[in-house]
Amino acid sequence: MLRIEDTDRERSTAENVEQILDALSWLELDWDKGPVSQAGREGHHREALERLLESGAAYRDTATAKDVEAWKAEHGAGRGYRGEASAEPGAAIRLRVPDAGETVVHDLIHGPVSFPNRSYDDFVIARGDGSVLYNFAVAVDDAEMGITDVVRGDDHLSNTPKQLLVLAALGHETPRYAHLPLLHGPDGRKLSKRHGAASVQELREAGYLPAAVRNYLALLGWGADDDATVMATPELVQRFRVEDVGKAAAIFDERKLRWLNGRYMREMPLAEYTEAVARHLGREVDERLRTACEIVQEKAQTLAEVWPLIRFLFEEPPSDEKAWHKTMKDGALDALEASREALAAVPSFDAAAVEVALGPLPESLGEKPGRVYQPIRVAISGGTVSPGIFESLAALGREESLRRIDAAVLRLRA
Repeated sequence: MLRIEDTDRERSTAENVEQILDALSWLELDWDKGPVSQAGREGHHREALERLLESGAAYRDTATAKDVEAWKAEHGAGRGYRGEASAEPGAAIRLRVPDAGETVVHDLIHGPVSFPNRSYDDFVIARGDGSVLYNFAVAVDDAEMGITDVVRGDDHLSNTPKQLLVLAALGHETPRYAHLPLLHGPDGRKLSKRHGAASVQELREAGYLPAAVRNYLALLGWGADDDATVMATPELVQRFRVEDVGKAAAIFDERKLRWLNGRYMREMPLAEYTEAVARHLGREVDERLRTACEIVQEKAQTLAEVWPLIRFLFEEPPSDEKAWHKTMKDGALDALEASREALAAVPSFDAAAVEVALGPLPESLGEKPGRVYQPIRVAISGGTVSPGIFESLAALGREESLRRIDAAVLRLRA
């Protein structure tokens, strides 16, 4: 059931709702019913309020915050406020909380958690204008929609006794509750922007795959008995038990997510990988992009990392001056000239033939391979990081490769 809890009209804007739907759609998480607007169920909430008022389980009260404070000062600390019914129609509506006993949340993760009734105020369930508060609305909706399981963050655990009291007053069965640990960063502090992406949309823009994000999120606070890490969604569905979720705060580490995403990217079929890259870049799939994806698939860990690695195949690369000055010295000119001659003579310009042509050069020049191949890389890609040098040259093509090497030779001679 997808329910949009939008009774707080200031916070529940159309943009916020769209962001929820967009995030779920991108994650490929669907729902059986909904989306249902909680605000659109105003009539159901009003009917439930009338039932409670008629039964005496709720009452109208004109007490202000100062009145409640004064009452507590008179009756002692630790005692919840108990008001007196008012006939005034514009008064807030409070639920009567029993003075004795306790309300127990039988939580699937935390076990039974007890809350003494005496410490709870007769809490407000509707404002003077008739608009209902969160804990009342969700309890009514859970009951009337037939919700069997409520799984949410453990910052909501303190709300659950109030919802149980509402359900009891209305004579409804209670759903099962599970309160998940909150997410912290690797430093043990509450997850925030400083730890990296802070929303699903930001993860998408950063180039993560929906399947990898689903996999990683499922592992936060939970793990399979055999410590398996890479699990497709059907396997997660089969193996996950909410009772096995830990109580301690779960650590969200974007570095681990990035590693897992890299696994997913490397294991994708090339056609699927190319489609994902094309969507991320907003480009059409063509032969050049297929070739580029083929040579970069083992190297990138996110979709956002792909373009910087393959851009040189589609446009003139920007010159990285730092890389140029670090690489283009101490024999770089000899290496480029020898490479140019070898590449010009290659009969077929594929990766295997390019490797055969360039393979002997380090030994013949008396240099380590990096001192020969890195100048070529800088010449054709503009920087020191690219896919494999033989694959990069073949993908760029003979004519363009030679043109860029010639340009680098001219600059070195100048």
